[in-house]
Amino acid sequence: MINQKVIKKKDAHQGSYSSRCSFLKSVALASLALALLAVLFLGKTTAQTKSDAPPVKTDEVIDPQAMEILQEMARTIAGAKQFSVTVRSSYDAPQENGQMVEFGAVRTLQVKRGNLLRVDVHRSDGDRRLLLFDGKQIVVQNVTDNVYAKVEHTGNIDEKIKYLVGDLQIPLPLARMFRTNFPAEIARLVEAIDYVERDMLTDVPTDHLAARAHDVDVQVWVAEGKEPLPRRIVITYRHAQGQPQFRADFSDWNLSAKAVNGPFIFTPPKDSEQIPILTAVRKKANAPAPIGGVK
Repeated sequence: MINQKVIKKKDAHQGSYSSRCSFLKSVALASLALALLAVLFLGKTTAQTKSDAPPVKTDEVIDPQAMEILQEMARTIAGAKQFSVTVRSSYDAPQENGQMVEFGAVRTLQVKRGNLLRVDVHRSDGDRRLLLFDGKQIVVQNVTDNVYAKVEHTGNIDEKIKYLVGDLQIPLPLARMFRTNFPAEIARLVEAIDYVERDMLTDVPTDHLAARAHDVDVQVWVAEGKEPLPRRIVITYRHAQGQPQFRADFSDWNLSAKAVNGPFIFTPPKDSEQIPILTAVRKKANAPAPIGGVK
């Protein structure tokens, strides 16, 4: 929650075209479902390998092959000293009249362990945003409105993400994917997982997996080869009204040192305004982390 000097736009998450949530609390709003990737890979599917093929089994079981593919993907990301990737996402926003409206965003992510992270966001409504960890502070900027907020915080990326999401209660897309304990989180969260098929429709073959956790169905396509990285994710919120979906396509994965060039230094633009971060106070000490949260 911050100073309310923010742009007024359509707010599908309130069920009507009203004002947006505050800037700082909505830095990841362009894909709320993407923030939900923090409870990663939560789904089982009824998809079929072919239109006339039998459905994927629906028993709550862990397919060892599928789990190993997913874990190898997680180990690859967690073990990378640096990486960059572009994520094009879209999500369904239920309206009061029951209609689904799609919104989207393109994010360019750069991670350099241990304490540098940059997320450039271009939303479907034209807004541009920035999230930056520069080693000494966390900066959140609304480029469109020329306002920014920052708070001092040292530590590695894992610690900064925990502070950002847990203490400041700011959702961060793909939060768990940035952390080095990503494989352990998958092991903790996934309740069931199956291998669907070997998909040949992308530039490289991918392993199509379907998994389930508490209340979300997720499909993920993992590239085969030396870099088993996600190429596509589809999330279905099976208990939400209308079972809305979130979709993300990953491109331009690069794990080389040359892939991450920042800049990781924030220089306030001319005539920009700094606005304060107001830390929300939880009602209970043991209250769960917000959506996209890190415990």
